[in-house]
Amino acid sequence: MNPIIWHNPRCSKSRETLALIKAEGLTPTIVEYREIPPSETEIRRALDLLGIKAAELIRKGEAIYKELGLDDADEETLIAAMSSHPILIERPVVFANGKAALGRPPEAVKAIL
Repeated sequence: MNPIIWHNPRCSKSRETLALIKAEGLTPTIVEYREIPPSETEIRRALDLLGIKAAELIRKGEAIYKELGLDDADEETLIAAMSSHPILIERPVVFANGKAALGRPPEAVKAIL
């Protein structure tokens, strides 16, 4: 099965990760998650596969994070915010072989390919 990447073409780390996957001879399914936001269920699955909490996947520097007052938000609120405002999702996230990895740095995804 080919990898899946939650990709933002405007992000250098996302572009580097995509290039790395292709350099491995793989053809990933590219999901531009800002155009097609993942559901809350998909975000929960990603968090489970990554082995992290929502606070570790959310981009705290985005203006909408501050506007929504998410500093003290619980897990469910953060997941809902990421689904409603996908710009809040740290990128890229790569899924392969029943695992997931955050492409920060891009080389981190090699372990699951």
